Amino acid sequence: MVSVVQNVAVDCADAHELARFWSGALGCPLHPESRPGDPETAVILPEGPMLYFNQVPEPKTVKNRIHLCLRPETSREEEVGRLLGLGATFVADHREPDGAGWAVLADPEGNEFCVLRSAAERAAMSA
Repeated sequence: MVSVVQNVAVDCADAHELARFWSGALGCPLHPESRPGDPETAVILPEGPMLYFNQVPEPKTVKNRIHLCLRPETSREEEVGRLLGLGATFVADHREPDGAGWAVLADPEGNEFCVLRSAAERAAMSA
């Protein structure tokens, strides 16, 4: 017997607002019963576990020990710009002159995540 990942939990100060950011970032719906002020909610992903947001009293204080890596459908640069427009902040640049690498952003509550190259960008580098 094995276990199955039910959700990936994110502690946060405002569950609904942070879930709204991730809903927009991923193009996936909020849980249908989600309402502003709810202490917990989720973003429903098309496959796999949900992203579960749980309101906690303490703020984030250190670097994440686990994070999401996003592979955009558009270019990495276009996606970084779109996510910054949604409220993310730029944290670190690990992009290489040859196009390899990734950008580290943070969501509105400071949780870091990476934006990788798109599949098309990866294929172009391999060709």
